[in-house]
Formats: sequence, C-alpha cells, structure tokens
Amino acid sequence: MKYPTTRLRRNRQASAIREMVQENRLHPSDFIAPIFIMEGENKKEEIASMPGYFRYTLDLLGDEMKELMEVGIQSVLLFVKVPDSKKDNEGTEAVNDKGLMQESVRFIKENYPELYVMTDVAMDPYSSYGHDGIVEDGEIVNDPSVEVLAEMAVSHAKAGADMVAPSDMMDGRIGAMREALDEAGFENTGIMAYSAKYASAFYGPFRDALDSAPGFGDKKTYQMNPANIDEALREVELDINEGADIVMVKPGMPYLDVVRAVKENFNIPVSVYNVSGEYAMIKAAAEKGWLNEEEVMMESLLAFKRAGADLIATYFAKDAARLISGK
Repeated sequence: MKYPTTRLRRNRQASAIREMVQENRLHPSDFIAPIFIMEGENKKEEIASMPGYFRYTLDLLGDEMKELMEVGIQSVLLFVKVPDSKKDNEGTEAVNDKGLMQESVRFIKENYPELYVMTDVAMDPYSSYGHDGIVEDGEIVNDPSVEVLAEMAVSHAKAGADMVAPSDMMDGRIGAMREALDEAGFENTGIMAYSAKYASAFYGPFRDALDSAPGFGDKKTYQMNPANIDEALREVELDINEGADIVMVKPGMPYLDVVRAVKENFNIPVSVYNVSGEYAMIKAAAEKGWLNEEEVMMESLLAFKRAGADLIATYFAKDAARLISGK
C-alpha cells in the first residue's frame, strides 16, 4: 500500500510546531469591552440573563477600568441605562451634555486617558417607545431621527469620546454624523458604524441590561433581514462612502460568512459584536456542565479572527484577555 508523501499531520505533532504554524492569534488589543452604566451611587448590579456581567454606577466604574487595563484591554464601548422618567420620543436626554453618557465619558477620559472610549449612538435607551428612532403614527421615521443622532454624536465628542458607534441603522446617519462632527471641530473623532446589524433574536439579554426592548412591534423595518448578505455589502459600502472609519457586523457567530465577505470586499478595519445571546448561551451551557466555558470562549473568539475581524466587541473581553496575558 502506498502512503502519502504529503502528511499534514507532521505539523500537528507537538505543541511547538502547532504554535509555529498557527495562522490566527488573539491579543488583548483585539477586544472592545462593552460597559453598562446606570444612575445612582455605590451600585453594581449583575444582569440576570448575562451571568458574571454587571451594570455600574459612575462612582464604581473606576475599579472596572483598572481591571480592564491590567489585562491589556485598550478600548471600552459605553452604554447607559436611562430611567423611564428621562425617556421621551425626541431623544431629549440623549443630547443632554450633562447626561449619564456624557458624564461617563468625561470620568473615564479624565481618570484613564489611555483608554480609547467608544460610545453607543442610538435612541432606543432614551426612547419611550424603545426604538432606535423617532416614532410618528406608528412608524420609525428616518430623517428626523438622523438629525438627533448627529447631535448626539457631537455631544459625545464634546465630552471626550474618541469614537462614536452608531448602532441605529437609520439610512444616511454616517454621512450626517461625519458632517456634524467636522463642522463642530471634531475632525479626529472616529466613527465605528454598525453597518451590517441584523434584526436578530440574539439580542434579548442586552435589552434586559438596558431596559430597551421595543414597546411595540419589532426592529425589522430598519435592522437587516438575517437571510441577506448582498444587502450587507451594500450597507457597508454606503457607510464607507459616508465616512465610516470602522465597519461592524452584528451579531457575531451566526454571521461569520458576513464578516468574511466584508473583509474580502473592502479595505477597511472590520469589527464584530459577539452579542449578549451568544454570551448567555455559552454561560448557560457551562453552568450545566455541558461545555468547557474557557475553551469554547476562546474558540469562538478565534473564529472571529479567522473569519477576518480586526476587532471584537465581546462580554468575554476581560476573561479572554486575562487568559491570554496570564494576569
């Protein structure tokens, strides 16, 4: 019997050679750590559907920032939980220069200036309807919403945000934000566009975290159909042409094909959001003893890199960075 001269197993025989020929690697600088902030004092609340993940009041945020920096995390993405009393249909609190988001940005930049601060730009946490735009006669209207979103981006930049991250999926909002930021003197404030954000069932725990579930209907009139990939490429191209510095695919694991397609078609940094539902599934299976949490976590994150992601927003950021750095 003739055996093959080419034996790919030769490069798998020992850990040293496996590491030498490894094609993709993870580094703490790959990760963006989402941070949930709430009003009040001296509170740290675990999110029931996201075990091990917390909301913080501003006075307790410092310890979390220190821990992230100690394991090599360089970037945070901020989200705020807004009380119902401050929600309306116009996004009034969203553009309040003394609002919780703006105060959080100032706190981090003043105390941890080396951290790169990204901010969520969307109306749903501030909306009495729980939608990402202004509601008129049961419709989420695009252009009036974009005006508020652009003003919101400028407010975040004034507070010191390094990059704004619009997650709303309104048409034309990247161009409007870029123009508004430039006119306000914030030419160096970046935009990470949620370019291919799907109307996914994987967002449930996140909406628990911020109390931002839609009050009626769903988000399918502005977020993408999970069946489509050509449309995602059109969305990405539009955002690039309008001035996006980074484009994002969201969710992550079920959309690796979209990440790969975006990376192959466009010469721009690509980020991916390893969303709350993905995190919760791994946590739940690990609690049952059905999966090894650390191994599945690292394999999932490595899959994003293999698919082409340059950056990964993930609730596993701190744990993964700790494993990688050995700290």
